[in-house]
This record gives sequence, structure tokens and C-alpha cells, in this order.
Amino acid sequence: MPDNIVYQILRGHLSAGTLLPGRPITIRVDQTLGHDLTAIMAGQTFLAVGADRVKTEASVFYCDHNTLCISSENADDHRFLKTAAARFGAYFSKPGNGICHFLHCQRFAKPGKVLLGADSHTPTSGALGMLAIGSGGLTVAEAALGQGFRMNAPKVIGVKLTGRLRPGSSAKDVALELLRQISVKGGVGYILEYFGGGVATLSIPERQTIANMSIETGATTGIFPSDEATRSFLKAQCREVDYIPLQPQPGAAYDKVVEIDLSALEPLAAEPSMPDQVCAVRSISGVKPNSVFIGSCTNASYSDIAKAARILKGRKVHRDIDCTVAPGSRQVLAHLIADGILADLVESGCRILECACGPCIGVGQVPPCRGISVRTSNRNFPGRCGSNDAGVYLVSPETAAATAVAGCITDPRDLVNAEYLTGIREPEQYIIDDSAIIAPEEIPDRHSVEVIKGPNISDLPMRDALRERIDAEVALKLGDNITTDDIIPGGSSILKFISNIPEFANYTFCYTDPTFVDRARKLGHSVIVGGSNYGQGSSREHAAMLPMYLGVEAVLAKSYARIHKENLINYGILPLVFERESDYEAVQQGDTIVIEDTPASVRTGTFRVEIPKKAIAFPARLEVSEEDKSLLLAGGALNYLRKGS
Repeated sequence: MPDNIVYQILRGHLSAGTLLPGRPITIRVDQTLGHDLTAIMAGQTFLAVGADRVKTEASVFYCDHNTLCISSENADDHRFLKTAAARFGAYFSKPGNGICHFLHCQRFAKPGKVLLGADSHTPTSGALGMLAIGSGGLTVAEAALGQGFRMNAPKVIGVKLTGRLRPGSSAKDVALELLRQISVKGGVGYILEYFGGGVATLSIPERQTIANMSIETGATTGIFPSDEATRSFLKAQCREVDYIPLQPQPGAAYDKVVEIDLSALEPLAAEPSMPDQVCAVRSISGVKPNSVFIGSCTNASYSDIAKAARILKGRKVHRDIDCTVAPGSRQVLAHLIADGILADLVESGCRILECACGPCIGVGQVPPCRGISVRTSNRNFPGRCGSNDAGVYLVSPETAAATAVAGCITDPRDLVNAEYLTGIREPEQYIIDDSAIIAPEEIPDRHSVEVIKGPNISDLPMRDALRERIDAEVALKLGDNITTDDIIPGGSSILKFISNIPEFANYTFCYTDPTFVDRARKLGHSVIVGGSNYGQGSSREHAAMLPMYLGVEAVLAKSYARIHKENLINYGILPLVFERESDYEAVQQGDTIVIEDTPASVRTGTFRVEIPKKAIAFPARLEVSEEDKSLLLAGGALNYLRKGS
């Protein structure tokens, strides 16, 4: 049977299992990435298991999230990563060099290869025909040490793109339209593969935007063909040698097909506070934000910012708007300077930020109390911008720029002639400067390299093996679409403690339920109950690690987001699923749950959950692989690795 692109790559990287949808497989990983919120865990894991060096073609540690260094904690994290990279043979990208996903596409991503990244937006490299999957730092560490990546063979949604974007519409509108069609849950269990005549009309940065936001549908990743646009991009990066053509084989089929006519799209926006709350920009015109942010790994390419600058040129940012711009990398910034675009932005009244994630995760530019912000980011969950009560609208760079000028949300076609935005292209030859990427050196004795841990970096928390009997109170009951930002929010005041687990744990569910931490500590052992799509959002494994540290032994939910489920397993928390969704209603916060002979239930995957005081019992199931069962029985992946299994 002819293969689509996804299964061509999987087949070429398969090391265990059978390539049938839903079956467990293990694939070889060519590259890994992590950053200063997630690679700390990878480095700690390398140290904990006594690793020698990474075994991938390339593993890269980027400093792109906590670059502000509001106190010594962030700088300590950066020093740890730099010395860990030297110790374990990884590349190290210095703070200010750019956002990991931009940089990886520019300097490392290769068509036909597999990338596992400790960040949920790793699918950005799918723009180059790379199977790029996000996961937790511990899972990425395992892959970097040559253990491959375990997953269920996916189903594939073919996203057929036809037509051509009209002036004023953008790749962001493609991503938002897909979310409008299939929602933040519609891609769970799938990989999105983009095909059709419309693909050839999209540049690599446009494909990056769409691939990046594939994860917002719940999909494992998104991937584009590798074609002449890919070759041109790699050639402009002086990497044409990395190019291979990659297309679905003639007659290749998809499990489901979604079609988007690019020529029919208009400027769209996602309203607060979920990326699939999509509407036409004109339907919300008149909403007055306090701030506008142009940047993030979704929309900070040269062409993205150049289009925004063309709208801003000769105009001023509205008196009531604070407009900030963050280029995706130093390479992008260098071109904006060389072409005079940066001067246009400054002249218009924009503030220029460092080449980093920044406002997207609440590190700087936090909106005022109950404020409104318009952003080109990929997520607008409560708390992600650093404020739990702010409303964030997601839009394209063109819409963001028009909004900054008008002072209210504005369709760019209502401010300028849309034809004015045509003709903006990526550079034919990029400025190449890898001086801020420190390549690994060959060292006779890697164990002689000191990895420097500052006082804020605590040891990784461990838990004992799975208890024979779980007898624990439901410490928290939650609804659908609980995000990792609900579990542990962003923002510089919180994220500076990301390496200090005892301190970081104090912020667990701090916006969702400020009483949770004290309650969990007093209980000692507890359970969390959730609805559908529990744990959607970022790959931040702390959303599993911190509840484990506070004594959570199991989560009972209707369904899980893939990465968070992996992280729960890695940290020894049982990700149980209600056999009957109606039983979700029977469980309340404060109930005591009992599970007898837990190890035997893990081995069979079937559980009997009792609530003795209510004299009720109901079935639950554990939908994991045999390897994952071994991790859970051991009390998590670290215990399992330390035993040398």
C-alpha cells in the first residue's frame, strides 16, 4: 500500500513494533532539542543515570524562554545548560540567539529525519518535511541517549490545501481556520499531513506557522512535503546538501481529509481564552486592547515582521497601545536592520524586544489587570500571558499591526490596500552567523567536564515504587480542556523557580485553586479528577512532576493530551480513564478513592475504583504500552533508568 509522508518516515525509522494505527512502536530519533525551561530536566537526567554523551546526530540546548534574567536563578540555569552541553556533547545556543524552533529550522532541521523536542511546538520543523514531535524533557533525554521514542502508530489526517492566499490573509489564518474546523481536540491521536496544490504557494516561514499550530488541535505533529520551496530555503541557509525531496507516494491514503481553500480565507482571530474560539476579525472590530505583541515561534519570521512593518511605516502606534516586536532569531534581526525595516518599526513607535519567547509565556509585557492583548502567539490560555484575568486575542502579524495603528482590533484590509502587502519575500540568501551556537568538542574524558549547578537547581524528585493499595482523597476535581498552564502557569516571577522543585511546587494550580498545595501536602497521598483533554498545551513536564512531588498518585480523566499523559507516566502517576464517562459525575472533590492490588491492575490495564463511603465502585482503564507499565510499576522513568533496565 502506498505510504503518505508520515508513514514513509516512520517506516524508515522503525526499530520495534508494527506500523498499524494504535499499535505501540519505537522509532529511532535523529535529533533532539530542549530549552531553558525543559532541557534542565534532560541534563539532570543525564547526570542521574551517569550518561557518557548523547547518541544523536545533533542534540541542541537553547536559551530562549527565561532570557530576561530578572534574578540569578535564570543565569544559573543557563550556566548549567552550557556546561551540561559541553559535558554530554550537545550544541548550546546562547541567550538572545533566538527562539529554538526558528533556529532549529534555520540551522539543523532536515527533511525525512525525526526530531524529538522538549517543547510542544517542536512541530515547527515539520515545515521542512521533518517528523518533529514534542515531548517532555525526560523522554527527550532517553531518546538522546539512544533509546528511541515510544509512541502509538498514528492515524493521519490529510489537510488538503487548495488555491492561494489573497492579499491581507496569511498563514496564521490557515492555522486558525483548521482549529475552527476540528477544534483543540480534533487532532488527538493523529498526525496532520498537509498536501494539495496550495502547498506549493506557501513559503517555508508560512509553513512554519501552520506546522507550529498543528499541536493546538491536539495532534501529535504536523508535516509538509519537502519540495522546491524546501530546497530554496535550505540553499539560502547554505544547507542545500541537507535537501531531499519528499512527497506522498502516488495513491497514498489518509484516515480523514480536511480541506481548506486558501483563496476563500479572510483575516481571522481566536478570542479568549482558547485557540479554537475563532471568528472573523471584522466581527470583533472595535475591541480595544491595551497592548499588541508581534513575535513568538509562530509569527516572527523576516516576512512576518516585514509585512507588519509595511502597515506601520509612515504611521504611529496608537496612543492607547503598547506595541512590542520580538524577531524570531538574530538572523531575522540582522536582515531587518540591513533592510531598514527595524528603523521603520522604531519610527512608528514600536518597542523592540530580544530575540526570545518573552511575552508568549508571560516573561515581560504582562497585560494590566483585566486587560486585553492582541498577539501573534499560538496560545491564549488563562495565565499563559502572566495574568490570569487578561484576555488575549490571537491574530496574524498584519492584523496585529493594523490594530496597533487603529487602537482597536482591525482587519488590515480596512486600513491599507491589501495589494500593498504583496511582494514581500524571504531573503534569497540569509546572513549566516553561527557564532552564538557553541558546537560540542571531542573530549577524551567527558566525565572530567564539570557541570555547574547553582543553588537554585534542586535534585530531581523521586518517588517510591507503586503502592500495593491506593487509598487517597480526591484533592481536586476539574473540567474539560485543563491546560498545563492551569496546572503550573507561566510568567517570570514563577518560571524563575523552574529548577527549584520544592519552591516551584508552591505554584501548582495557583490560579485554578490556590488552596490545592496546602491540601495536597496535608493529605500526603491524593488523586486528581479531570474531564476531557486533560493536560493540553505545553510539554512542560513540571505539570506532572510537581503533582507527583506533592503526593498525587493517579489522575482519573475522560481523556488526556498526548504529551501530558507521557509526562504523567514518566513521573509515576497513573493516567486512568473512566470506562464510563457518566462515572465522572459520581466522583467529587473530597471523596476517598480505593484501588486494591494496584500492580496487578496495572499489568492487566483494568481497574476497579471504589468510593467506600458512597458504597459505589466503577471501572477504569489504563491505556498504555507494556513498556509504560514497567515505568509505572517502578514508580517512574527515573527509577526505571537507574535500575539499568
